[in-house]
Amino acid sequence: MGGVVVEESRTAAVGAAVPVPEAVAAGVADRAGSGSDPGSAPASGSRRQALGPVALVVAGGLSVQFGAAVAVMLMPRTGALGIVTLRLGLAALVMLAVCRPKLRGYARADWGTVVAFGATLAAMNGLFYQALERIPLGVAVTLEVLGPLALSVIVSRRLVNLLWAVLALGGVVLLSGGGFDRLDPVGVVYALGAGAMWATYIVFSAHTGRRFPQADGLALAMAVGALLILPLGIVESGAKLLVPSTLGLALVVALMSSVLPYTLELLALRRLPAPTFAVLMSLEPGIAAACGFLLLDQALATLDALAIALVIAASMGAVRTQTRRRTRGAKAAEAEKVEKATKAAKAAK
Repeated sequence: MGGVVVEESRTAAVGAAVPVPEAVAAGVADRAGSGSDPGSAPASGSRRQALGPVALVVAGGLSVQFGAAVAVMLMPRTGALGIVTLRLGLAALVMLAVCRPKLRGYARADWGTVVAFGATLAAMNGLFYQALERIPLGVAVTLEVLGPLALSVIVSRRLVNLLWAVLALGGVVLLSGGGFDRLDPVGVVYALGAGAMWATYIVFSAHTGRRFPQADGLALAMAVGALLILPLGIVESGAKLLVPSTLGLALVVALMSSVLPYTLELLALRRLPAPTFAVLMSLEPGIAAACGFLLLDQALATLDALAIALVIAASMGAVRTQTRRRTRGAKAAEAEKVEKATKAAKAAK
């Protein structure tokens, strides 16, 4: 998906144009609890230390998109639904082995959230890989990111975010080249559907993160998603899914698209302000276009490149607008607390 980053990794960003998974959000909470300011620069101020976490995020993005490119190469063997089945299934096995989530002590509502989250994961990945069968990787990710961007605009309810929406719409118009007939229209619909599921993913990721510790909820949801997509993968590919070479490459896709980027982003978020992380995640359409060019020979026209740049700019603008709003709100709340404490102190004298 634009990756399950771990997947698709991504809550600092419900207000941003890109998501942060519940496990990553836990890392942010841990850091906040230690007294560091999520909006502040790294404590050391060292340029090298500042670039380290940035490199981790970029490496995570590269891993996700290179994984997607390898998945495209596998599609002639397995079909889109086949590779989704293998990717989710193998990633779920790895996550379950690493997290070893507890199954007891949860209410029915908790399991309902996990099932809904898993269904969203299955739908998001299924739609995204169906799009990759029909349109270039960079274009697919650009259209997909419109889902989180739309969610950001809706959640913020600020007029300034309409500017970012218009900018993104301009990018889409350029991407269409005056009409989506130059692109497979079915692929475009699949990519937009994946974007809608990505926005839904953000919502359920936050809900799941509040009900399950660490990455347990994500691991369980990935298992649910794998089970839901399994029948479709079997119908499409059957015994082809069990070919050893295919399984080996699918494991590479699962590790590159899920486990590795999750680890890198989690490490980065321990040293990188969450808003900066969200801005960097906005670069994914550009990274995807580069991976498509290098691995799949999917060259982009000048208008395509400009369109992707506009969508990236819109995502970054939405992130920064939301970040400034949260910062002002936090300062106002702190000032109100100080004022109340002052009044209380005066009343006590």
